[in-house]
Amino acid sequence: MPDRPPPLPPFNAAYAPHDPEIAARLLATAKLSGEQEARIDRTATRLIEAVRANDDPLGGVEDMLREFALSTKEGLALMVLAEALLRVPDARTADQFIEDKLGQGDFVHHETKSSAFLVNASAWALGMSARVIQPGETPQGTIGRLTKRLGAPAVRAATRQAMRLMGSHFVLGETIEAALARAEAHASRHRRYSFDMLGEGARTAADAARYFDSYARAIDAIGRAANNRPLPDRPGISVKLSALHSRFEAISHQRVMSELVPRLIDLARQAKTFDLNFTVDAEEADRLELSLDVIAAAFADPSLAGWDGFGLAIQAYQKRAREVIDHVDGLAKNLNRRMMVRLVKGAYWDTEIKRAQERGLDGYPVFTRKAMTDLNYVACAQQLLGLRPRIFPQFATHNALTVATLLELAKGESGFEFQRLHGMGEALYAQLAEDHPDIACRTYAPVGSHRDLLAYLVRRLLENGANSSFVALAADETVPLATLLWRPMEIIGAAAKAAHPDIRLPADLFSPQRTNSRGLEFGERAALNKLVADVAAEVLPATGSVADATPVEANAAVSAARDGFKGWSRTPAWTRASILEKAADLLEQRAAHFIALLQREGGKTLDDALSELREAVDFCRYYAAQGRAHFIDGKAMPGPTGESNILALRGRGVFVAISPWNFPLAIFIGQVTAALMAGNAVVAKPAEQTPLIAAEAVRLLHEAGVPPSALHLVQGDGRIGAALVAHPDISGVVFTGSTDVARIINRTLAAKDGPIVPLIAETGGINAMIVDATALPEQVADDVVTSAFRSAGQRCSALRLLLIQDDVADRMIEMIAGAARELRIGDPGDPATHIGPVIDAEAKQRLDAHIARMKQEARVHFAGTAPEGNFVAPHIFELSDAGQLKEEVFGPVLHVVRYRADRLRHVLQSIEGSGYGLTLGIHSRIDDTVDDIIDAVQVGNIYVNRNMIGAVVGVQPFGGHGLSGTGPKAGGPHYLARFATEQTVTVNTAAAGGNAALLSGTEGAGWRIGQPSPRWRGQGS
Repeated sequence: MPDRPPPLPPFNAAYAPHDPEIAARLLATAKLSGEQEARIDRTATRLIEAVRANDDPLGGVEDMLREFALSTKEGLALMVLAEALLRVPDARTADQFIEDKLGQGDFVHHETKSSAFLVNASAWALGMSARVIQPGETPQGTIGRLTKRLGAPAVRAATRQAMRLMGSHFVLGETIEAALARAEAHASRHRRYSFDMLGEGARTAADAARYFDSYARAIDAIGRAANNRPLPDRPGISVKLSALHSRFEAISHQRVMSELVPRLIDLARQAKTFDLNFTVDAEEADRLELSLDVIAAAFADPSLAGWDGFGLAIQAYQKRAREVIDHVDGLAKNLNRRMMVRLVKGAYWDTEIKRAQERGLDGYPVFTRKAMTDLNYVACAQQLLGLRPRIFPQFATHNALTVATLLELAKGESGFEFQRLHGMGEALYAQLAEDHPDIACRTYAPVGSHRDLLAYLVRRLLENGANSSFVALAADETVPLATLLWRPMEIIGAAAKAAHPDIRLPADLFSPQRTNSRGLEFGERAALNKLVADVAAEVLPATGSVADATPVEANAAVSAARDGFKGWSRTPAWTRASILEKAADLLEQRAAHFIALLQREGGKTLDDALSELREAVDFCRYYAAQGRAHFIDGKAMPGPTGESNILALRGRGVFVAISPWNFPLAIFIGQVTAALMAGNAVVAKPAEQTPLIAAEAVRLLHEAGVPPSALHLVQGDGRIGAALVAHPDISGVVFTGSTDVARIINRTLAAKDGPIVPLIAETGGINAMIVDATALPEQVADDVVTSAFRSAGQRCSALRLLLIQDDVADRMIEMIAGAARELRIGDPGDPATHIGPVIDAEAKQRLDAHIARMKQEARVHFAGTAPEGNFVAPHIFELSDAGQLKEEVFGPVLHVVRYRADRLRHVLQSIEGSGYGLTLGIHSRIDDTVDDIIDAVQVGNIYVNRNMIGAVVGVQPFGGHGLSGTGPKAGGPHYLARFATEQTVTVNTAAAGGNAALLSGTEGAGWRIGQPSPRWRGQGS
């Protein structure tokens, strides 16, 4: 056997290059001759006319989109109903869900425009249900009346049947055997199938094993039923890597390569045995490099030599698509093998945009204009066609113009195939087959239960039902044919217009007020490796190099701050804001230094440390923007003529800022910069566990321009904090920490005889999440694991109490426990670590004691194991009643309570009765349920259908009620005012000889008739 060739270098390409650069290259090569364009027009026109003339008695997705457009209330309600209804096991929740969604659209008066059976049957069922449920009736009242007249079962049955009816047309079969039987009835020489086993990505090891077995069984069944024709004219299967591994993520690269690659090779070998097409599906952009590493390792296995069926999907909306094609061609060339490549446009565009914005990336990994994706698709197709026969192109599209363009570029009818989704594009490809009988078309056919199908269906509806989608436009006969034939290059016009004008770059998300903090994508290998190297190279101050202050030194700091207050408060507000913005820039420039400190002193994982650094940056810029808005010009108040009334904000004096160890940089910076922006001098007392981070932060603020006289650092334990709070010269305290300490501070301030000063306190909470039967289990598992266990559960916002509707509790708890089992606990300096240590031995001792007690008093669903040191593994305990949890448990311990659907009100009363009110999570697809919960509880931050941690400055202002804090919310528009005093200045502008401006009839005579005097413009400016 010849020597195995050396592997190619890992894939490497710019993650999010700027759109105009790519557009310039694409536009330069997109022009075709006049004859070619004319032929394309003729072909595309014939295909579009076939779509519009289609009279399929059953109907397809085009008919559904024409009937229930996603731009209508009915379309949106139908989408949500389809996504969740069939997974709801209990009648009560199903009835409430149906009523909630059918009440959002006018299904009663909906007149069907289509003759298709699928559309008419669905519309009839939904309309019948909506007629029974009259508008304005409460869920409880409606359900009660329906039950009396036996309406509820009929409503439920009809609506479920409508969902199943839709589902049956888009799934080839609920089992692979049923799908194969149905496919066999339509088999022909040029009609091929690729089967997709439906389901979400794996969250647990059991999920991954189940999906592996499902793929293996499907490959065996497909292979045994396959014809005897050679590749590519053979059936295939699509495999999703994220279904085969529970932690398919860039930071788990080593584990993925060692565990997933052998599984993929096993499945590929099995597919090779039957000479099938074996396609690895595309994942999100942050998983692209990891996917290509897995594919390269599996494809290179010697046992797969001599087989041409291995392939992958490439997304044209990704800006790196052409580089991926080059890389894949290099793999095949290096091994002297052939590969099949499925070119798609991409289905998760909205998710990619949001992730890039959340991550604060320099740009987007996908195009922001649909026309750019279409242009890139054709360019990628041309690239693939030029790589034949080593690469066998498979073009997945329902766009008639794209099909016509590719036919022109292919220069023949062999050496490639088209692909369509089952249930879509039937009329288009029927016409294509009639006109070009030798062109092959493969149907991409989902296989699975209706429950698994509907999430897939909703994604397809979103993908193809958007206003810019060709499928949606082609289905609308009011759209002129010329519009559908408009070329992507004509739509774009010029390279400078390649990016969507209304989708800002992540950095500009909050402009013009401020710049978004900069992050990075861990799925970009080069960026991650550079960050890890930079962090490792940092030289940090020695532990113990910061000395604690004495009470005498603490008192001296307050006195010095009092002296510094006058000069700082008179510093123009604009200047103070500029200093904070410079501090933000310095934090970003020294990101590696502070991340290294956060990891060593705070035990932060790389992801947590980067997030905290970004939060600190956001605090600086947000408070600077707020300061410019509210502290530069006083506010002119309404009043009588001849008088000026100006309300201005000014600093109070000396603020004591006492910050916690769990966010030793972000909360420390947030407290200090808010007080400084308001014009106060600050004495900062950080947590005793994290003195170095505070010292470096103060040093940076001084370097940015904050005078040492205005900002003083006092290190020490709680006794030093108590001395500062008791000092007679302080004008306010901002505190984040425990409720008990907040009470002590409050009493100390109240007992003093001097001025009454404010306390701004943010404390903890017994934070709950409510999950009903409409929630998607995989999403719940993701959000619960993140909310309860990220940062080792050491967040004020972390999930402590999970309340799950009992009808779905078993499955959800099993998935959550399985997902928790997959988390890696260990060294926070290792990027692969998910959970680092708790802050110190004392914290570990408290948590260990609670865990030991819970093992005696509660049902144990999961008890993880932790390495030596201050590590505490995730634990999940089921309680009989929420009242058993009396206090906040500050660590990776989740408490679960089941509730009956008819006892939700009791659950809400128990949450409200705890006295805490910091964060709450809700997972439900029923809007009325969400609204009822929000109305019933006094909680500072409520998160619906997402995780409940990681509040973003200026986006989700953070803070609670009751035992969870005083407010106002940090990172919100009302925060700075609490650090300030208000001053009203009234000037009689008519005192010197009367109101000349009024008498003369002139307007806008300057500050003397209603504008602030220069002396009062911008207190301190």
